[in-house]
Order: sequence, then structure tokens, then C-alpha cells
Amino acid sequence: MAQRPSVKGVGDVVALIDGLGKITGRAQVIWFLVFGGLFLDAYSNAALSAGLGPMTTQMELTSTQVSILTATAPALAIIFNPVGGWLATRIGRVPPLLIAKVFAIAGALLAAFAGDFTVVWLGRVLVGVAYGIDFAVAMALLAEYTPAKLGGRLNLWQAVWYVATTSNLALALVFFNLDVGADIWRWSVGSAAVVAGVLLVGQWLMLKESPTWLASKGRLDEAVANLDRIYGIEAVAGRPDEVTRAATEAPAIGFRQAGLLFKGDYLPRTVLSSVISLGQSMQYFAVGWYLPLISLTIFGESFEKATIGSMVFNAFGIAGGLLSAYFGRRLGLRLSSAAGFAGVFVALLAMGLTFEKVPTAVAFLLPVLFILCHSAGPGANGKSIAALSYSSDVRALGTGVTGMVGSFGSVVGLYVFPQIKDSLGLADTFLVLSVVPLLGLITCLAIKWDPTKAASPDEVAARAGSTESAAPATAR
Repeated sequence: MAQRPSVKGVGDVVALIDGLGKITGRAQVIWFLVFGGLFLDAYSNAALSAGLGPMTTQMELTSTQVSILTATAPALAIIFNPVGGWLATRIGRVPPLLIAKVFAIAGALLAAFAGDFTVVWLGRVLVGVAYGIDFAVAMALLAEYTPAKLGGRLNLWQAVWYVATTSNLALALVFFNLDVGADIWRWSVGSAAVVAGVLLVGQWLMLKESPTWLASKGRLDEAVANLDRIYGIEAVAGRPDEVTRAATEAPAIGFRQAGLLFKGDYLPRTVLSSVISLGQSMQYFAVGWYLPLISLTIFGESFEKATIGSMVFNAFGIAGGLLSAYFGRRLGLRLSSAAGFAGVFVALLAMGLTFEKVPTAVAFLLPVLFILCHSAGPGANGKSIAALSYSSDVRALGTGVTGMVGSFGSVVGLYVFPQIKDSLGLADTFLVLSVVPLLGLITCLAIKWDPTKAASPDEVAARAGSTESAAPATAR
């Protein structure tokens, strides 16, 4: 009988997982269950969007109230992305994911049965809390579940986002044909509670704590047990190595240690992932104001035709999201982000210079180019590159900070650019907005770090025998 490998710390766990050629069996189910939380986040946002018109009419909402409802979830995520990262660092990866589902269920039900604006808003507050916690933790956990050679799979979250949006739009069409009237928004928002409930049960039954996180806490027996439960890897717990002993004796990583993300070799990584996350969220949510106009122009002004039009646009987002995994693997996350930003920059320039001056078909193709370049490049990479750039002790905190920056970009896109549009007009707004992908492109070309082209930070730390998590090896 072959001797079982000994696990003495995080480096051994990472090496065993990275040695897998693929993810199969229970590990595959667990992997997609974590992805399911990202599906829920997108679904909850789409649920509000799909029913916003009927809700506005039924409740007689003002434009200010509509703006508040639209921006509440990303605004709350600014706070709860780092909170989620902090929780995941302190109590593990799985508990915060389950907590997020409870908040999502409560928020969806509260909004669905609301009688006035205030109650709907409170429901969106709870959804924002769930969104902030889940996204930060899920990406960190996926990074720890995934072998290094399959790291590009993390980019599939972008395709999942568009699939979720399309699913909710399709469901809205079903409710429309069932003739539920102005209450269609209640069905749309309430359906998110069903999705969250199914995910809560599935994750509670199937998810196992990250072996990497357990090893970082010195809980080697549990780490070994979960390696077997998740992957079927049979190992034995050895005597903790120097890095593990030092980590368990050191104070737990928290907000006070967030400065680690801005020191040493972590500084350019944090800057790169933050700029990609900020840029992609700003450009997506700003241009999102224009896409419904295109949809109405191409497909008609009825609810049914406009919804089908939005689904067509989202189909290109799905295609781009699927391509992002391929481009991330072939080009690396940094260069695929740079190429995506370049494509978005060209699309925005063309949209600004040709607005209302070209045939409708061309006006349709330019936003399609925008969506494809966005979703195939920076749309996915901002969160993926953060999840892969840090060692396990600060990974969740790193994804939380990056998510916070991205959520800030969402709020800016939703609030600032509509104001610019009112002042300058839509065409000039596109030209102003083109500065965002241009800066993203420059940043991607200036900072050379790419986690898909470098050794795992955890393995580097283990080999070096260092306790300085802020000093991983430089990219090569």
C-alpha cells in the first residue's frame, strides 16, 4: 500500500489540490454550489430590474426613490464585502455563505410582500448585505477549492451572472403571460427567495470547510478529513511546520491587518485587481442606462418585446463570460483584461461619435461589442485575479477589499454618469466614460503581475518558511 502523504501546513494542502488534473464527483457538486451563490446575487439584482417599471407604477415611486432602490444593494456591498472577508478569515469560509443565504431569503420576502417604499427598501438592504458577504467569500473559497491549472474556471462567474439575469427575465415573461398584472414585480422579486432557499439547503448539506483555511489555523486533522471528503485525497496529519505554528500563534488577521494588502509585492496586486474591479463595474453600470434604450428601439416598446431584447443582449454576455475562461487560460488574467478594456474603449468612442448618426443595426452592434469585450475580459477578471493573488491568511480580506472597490464603482456608475448624461447628453457621456477603460488598459499594461503565470503564494510561503504573508515571491 502506498504511503499516504503527510500534511504539515497550508503548502502541503495546496500542493495536493494543485496535483489534481480535474475536479470530479463531490468536489464538482460543491464547486457549483458555491457558484450558485453568485448566481443568486445576479438573480436578485435582475429581479428588481425586471419588475422596476410595474413597481414604479403601482407604488407611484419618484425618480429619487427608484434611484435609491437601484443603488442600495451595491452601496451596502461597499461595507459588507470587507465584512464578509473578515468573517471568512475569522470563522471559516462556509458559515458566512450560509448566513448570506438567510439574509437573501429575508430580503426577498420582505420586498415581495411590501406595502410601501420603505419596506421594499429594507428588503433591498438585506439583499445588499447578502450580496456583499457572499461575493467576497465565494470567490476566495472557489480559489481554494480549485487546482492551480484550472484557475481560469473562476472567470465563469461572469457567464453565471448573465445566465442568472436571463433566467429572471425569462421568468418575468412567464409571469407576464400568466397575467399577474402590476404585481409581476412581486413574483419576480419573491422568486429570489426560492432560489436562496434551495441554495441554503444544498450548501448546508454539501459544503465542507476549505482544507486550506483549516490548515492555516493549525487544524490539520480536520484539513486532512476534508481533503478526503471533498476530493477523495487520503493523507495524514503531520507535525505542524514552522509556518503553521507561527500562523496559529499570531493574532488573527482582521481589519487592522488590511495594510498587508498595500505592502511589499502585494501592493501592485491590490492596485491591479482594484483598478480592474473598479473600472469594469463603472463602465458596466453606466452603460447599463443605455442598453434598455437600444432594446426598446430594436425590439419595440412593449414589456414583452423589451424583455426579449434585454435577453438578447444578455446572451452575448453569457458568450463573453464563457470565453473569459478560455482567454484567461491562454493570455492570462492581466492581458485578457487589457484586451477587454481596449475593446470597450473602442466601442465607447464609436458609440459617442456615431450616436443617432448610424443605422439601427449598427447602433445595436456597438453595445454588443461592448458587452462581449467587457464580459470576456475585465468583467470577470477583477474578482478572479484578487482571489488568486493572495495567500490563504489574507485571501478573503483581499477579495473583500477588491469587492468593496468594485461596489463603489457600481454606485458611481449608477449615480454620477446619469448626471453627466443630463448635463452633456448621451453621446458626450460615452466619450467621457471612455476614459475609464483607457485607464484600466494603462494599468494592466503597467503592472506585470498575473497569478496564472506565477507560483501559488501559499506554496511560495511554505517553501520559504516565512511568516511574512506580505512578502510573496514576485511574478515570473
